[in-house]
Amino acid sequence: MINSYSLFCPQCGKQYLSRASNKQFTCSACDFTYFHNPAAAVMVALSYKDELLIAIRSRNPGLGLWDLPGGFVDPDESLEQAAIREIQEELNLTLTDFTYQGSFSNTYCYKNIEYKTCDSFFSHQLTHKPKLVAQDDVAEIMWVKKCDIKLEHFAFLSTKRAVKLWLNNH
Repeated sequence: MINSYSLFCPQCGKQYLSRASNKQFTCSACDFTYFHNPAAAVMVALSYKDELLIAIRSRNPGLGLWDLPGGFVDPDESLEQAAIREIQEELNLTLTDFTYQGSFSNTYCYKNIEYKTCDSFFSHQLTHKPKLVAQDDVAEIMWVKKCDIKLEHFAFLSTKRAVKLWLNNH
């Protein structure tokens, strides 16, 4: 969460930015209003038959916990473009078609800063099980049978909710 006592106005540079609501800050010096909106992120459930691809996180938050491949949306990038890029970066796999499943709010704590995110959830049913190598911020990957998936192993509430939705639909 942003601490209102330490914020400087992005317009005038003075330390007069104060919280007006949970997402709105105003500067008493120049009357500028700053809106702190959630960051967009994507996650993809890649499945083959009754198995789901699990990514083990290589860094905090959630070091060593389960996750789905995905990440933050870059500036000037669509959700779909972000999903394609993240799958390429994390798995060296090129996919271009995903099915949108929904979105979930999330809290992402990084280096003692709380970020609110909106995590868009996509899925893709593979026709064959490719040989994949974990890359980027993924320590390892594993295929887990639907019956062996444990929601408590996932790092984030949004991912738990996405996987629960996937389980209910498969």
